[in-house]
Amino acid sequence: MFFEKGVILIKSWHYALTVFLGGCCYGMLSTIVKLAYSAGFPSSVVTGAQYFFGTILIWSLVLVTKAKKLTLKQALKLLASGIPFGLTGTFYYQSLQTLNASLAIIFLFQFVWIGTLVDWIFNKKKPTKGKLVSISILIIGSALAANIFSGQRAVLSWQGILWGMLSALTFTTFIFLSGSVEKNVPPVVRSALFATGALIVVFLLFPPSFLFNFPVLFRLMPYGLLLGLFGVVLPPLLFSIGMPHVGPGLGTILPASELPVAIIMSSIVLAEHVSWTQWLGVFLILTGIICGNIRHKKSRVDANGIEVSLP
Repeated sequence: MFFEKGVILIKSWHYALTVFLGGCCYGMLSTIVKLAYSAGFPSSVVTGAQYFFGTILIWSLVLVTKAKKLTLKQALKLLASGIPFGLTGTFYYQSLQTLNASLAIIFLFQFVWIGTLVDWIFNKKKPTKGKLVSISILIIGSALAANIFSGQRAVLSWQGILWGMLSALTFTTFIFLSGSVEKNVPPVVRSALFATGALIVVFLLFPPSFLFNFPVLFRLMPYGLLLGLFGVVLPPLLFSIGMPHVGPGLGTILPASELPVAIIMSSIVLAEHVSWTQWLGVFLILTGIICGNIRHKKSRVDANGIEVSLP
């Protein structure tokens, strides 16, 4: 009996870690995007390259796996579920046009509480006091990590705020769909169809003229492959594995790992100065994720009628 409880606990943390790593992958993107911008590529080209190369990579992975055939209805549902996936990157990159990076990511970060609200409305799961405390810690930590208390006057625009909040809404929607739509389909196939749906939307918004300019495409390829790997291939694949098991409530807390990774990457790769308050924010975010996960595991195990003692 003790062994069975231990296996259940390990599996629970395994799925949570999978979603956490998916959020970490998203945290890599802002640094790569800044490098692409510094190389002279506009946001429309960077966004298109991310989803183009990412879709090629994930379908290459599907080809070497033994994936079962899907019905047309299943494929269309997964393609449609990729729409908010594509819109998230599009809206976020648009918000960066009029807001500085620290403010834009704060608006995107609102998916933390929006996800809990969605879980409450659609799944009738009222947030516990522990989850509310965890979300509060995450929001405070995100404000510190984004350095909005640095004393510098923030420049706000209603366009930037609108794009930022839209990115939070679409990201929440994608997290919700990745944990609920066609859960029996293999994760790699689900991810490929998510990516394809996202690619269609992005190409409709930004016609891919760069594909026919081979010198530009060649220079863009390193950025596109990295953005595709960390922004299109790995996150939906990891979310497809973990989200059905952790649910949308915790599923919008774990990807908060995105912001700490973004801060660490900008410090290491871009040599940007990170203040002690930002590092404090990173610590608080990780603390909030751990607190939310522990609370979730306690309630989840109890609901299954299995008593597992957690620290």
